Amino acid sequence: MRLLHTSDWHLGRAFHRVSLLDAQAAFIDHLVAVVREQRVDAVAVAGDVYDRAVPPLSAVELFDDALHRLADLGVPVVMISGNHDSARRLGVGAGLIGRAGIHLRTAPAECGTPVVLSDEHGDVAFYGLPYLEPALVKDEFKVDKPAHETVLAAAMDRVREDMSVRGEGTRSVVLAHAFVTGGEPSDSERDITVGGVQSVPAGVFDGVDYVALGHLHGCQTLTERVRYSGSPLAYSFSEQHHRKTMWLIDLGPDGAVEAERIDCPVPRPLARIEGRLEELLADPGLDRVTEHWVEATLTDPVRPAEPMAQLAERFPHVLNLVFAPERAPGDPQVSYAQRLKDRSDEEVAEDFVAHVRGTGPDGAEQAVLRAAFDAVRVDDTVREVAR
Repeated sequence: MRLLHTSDWHLGRAFHRVSLLDAQAAFIDHLVAVVREQRVDAVAVAGDVYDRAVPPLSAVELFDDALHRLADLGVPVVMISGNHDSARRLGVGAGLIGRAGIHLRTAPAECGTPVVLSDEHGDVAFYGLPYLEPALVKDEFKVDKPAHETVLAAAMDRVREDMSVRGEGTRSVVLAHAFVTGGEPSDSERDITVGGVQSVPAGVFDGVDYVALGHLHGCQTLTERVRYSGSPLAYSFSEQHHRKTMWLIDLGPDGAVEAERIDCPVPRPLARIEGRLEELLADPGLDRVTEHWVEATLTDPVRPAEPMAQLAERFPHVLNLVFAPERAPGDPQVSYAQRLKDRSDEEVAEDFVAHVRGTGPDGAEQAVLRAAFDAVRVDDTVREVAR
């Protein structure tokens, strides 16, 4: 069976205030063309279809167009919700849509109920594991400790239980939206940390022929059977070196996996440039990026006047400006943002405690801080789902 694995469309998202709707529509055109030309048997979409719980109408229309075109090709689609999606909204009408071969899996209770497709070699069971927010699904999975690993492990127990009663030779595909250990994140994924931990080991998925992952935006191979497709478009400048692709997976009669990357259209390349403004405006080596989307980091000791206007004369698609003045290592004027770079919210809070009283929080206090941050994040998730 030939599968096309994609994820993280984030329909409705902009890139530094530039609309990506046309680029996303071009990706959908490309997706449909690949399905047709490569004779794909099934499409797996591993979550974050939309960029937010209540997407703009233009994004909903593009999603509707994509589903109609895939249904017209007669190619089944299995799709799960991600942490950016509203599972309830995405799943509305799933029963009716399923009759057209578009199988939406957004309910945690359905993790162990597969979509069963067949080819000349027998059945392939597709299990959809939507994004599982630990605090919201702990009762469904009856886990004592609400953490990503425990709820995913419980969901996979349901998958294996169902697999055990399937006919001999039935192959298995799991779609999941999670941060799996070994994956490389970028700046554009939403933090899903719980209790200071957001990743789960790849071993959670042992025993499955293929695992189609979503959430991380870089295409990655964790094992031959566990892969991220990544997002079809770049959503942050940290992705400037990403090769945006989908996975074309051939699942053999014995479950063997052959994988090929299919490139996605690039609306405009990305470039990060750094230096003093005068240098950036004069450096002939930067001629190659004048038509890129540009993020410029200025290192001038003093902020120049109207830097964006000057940069835009040479780089008409400059979108983001960072000011990082050159300072000596011990200079007290080193910016607060630089001191906080790459530190989590919890680490920032612990540093604040240490600054105020002279000693950092002990183990019990760290647990209180973690619980507070988790509670805020869960409250935000609940409010978004309820919108």
